[in-house]
Amino acid sequence: MTGIYDEPELYELACAYRDIPAEVTALQGWFATHFAGAGAGAAVGSVLELAAGPAEHARELAGRGVRATALDWSAAMCGYAAGQAKAAGVPLDVVQADMRDFRVTAPDGGEVMFDAAITMLNSACHLFILDDLVRHLSAVRAHLVTGGLYIVELAHPAEFFAPEPRTSSEWTVDAADGLHAEVHWGGRGDRIDPLTQVTNEHMTITATSKDGTIRTVSDVVPNRFWTLTEFTAAIALAAAAVPPGDPSAGFELVASYGDFDETTTLDAPAAWRMILVLRAA
Repeated sequence: MTGIYDEPELYELACAYRDIPAEVTALQGWFATHFAGAGAGAAVGSVLELAAGPAEHARELAGRGVRATALDWSAAMCGYAAGQAKAAGVPLDVVQADMRDFRVTAPDGGEVMFDAAITMLNSACHLFILDDLVRHLSAVRAHLVTGGLYIVELAHPAEFFAPEPRTSSEWTVDAADGLHAEVHWGGRGDRIDPLTQVTNEHMTITATSKDGTIRTVSDVVPNRFWTLTEFTAAIALAAAAVPPGDPSAGFELVASYGDFDETTTLDAPAAWRMILVLRAA
């Protein structure tokens, strides 16, 4: 058995309950509403997906004509994302790097700038301490045009503070090719550390193919829970760290959502995600 980030195909299968085209449509709607770069009425033409894994959102955006780049620390994930994009016939740049401190460079060595960046599936949970989150925000801001957007999808605070969680830790997936998967990702037996807010989530994916072949991956995945106030504090700290005279003035929080639509607020009973829209100041 191997770790989950060494098995991109099984990871993507486990997340197949997500409606990626619908989520990307929501992202593009928020781009249109909140983007303030490149002049009045300009559209987002380039996106960087961070901690991208299989890069499903980046690939969907690339298929819609957006210049997309996927960044991930895992070599296996980067190779899989590049292969899937090639198989789909969509252009996708893939960068293997640490989301806390990275540079995306052009062939001439210059820094590549983007209209927007995204982090999906609560992947910011891999930033375990405040310093890491501040460094991450600074690195993202350095790659965004003024008025550009950073959209971060996080776990909803109700997962930890409400009497009952708003998402399930167990589910099944049936793929079109007859592949059946049973997924167990965290649960009541995994306790959050009250000092670090990190949970060591035990997960198992068991995939059974049409011919009866069984593949299993098990892992323990550390997951940091971020509150809204902590995230906004990190935004302020990242902005305060900008040297005087530097045009990169950090971010401002311009919108928040509880789901991939325009109507579900963070405090709505149906809210199951905490989606923050940051704009490069």
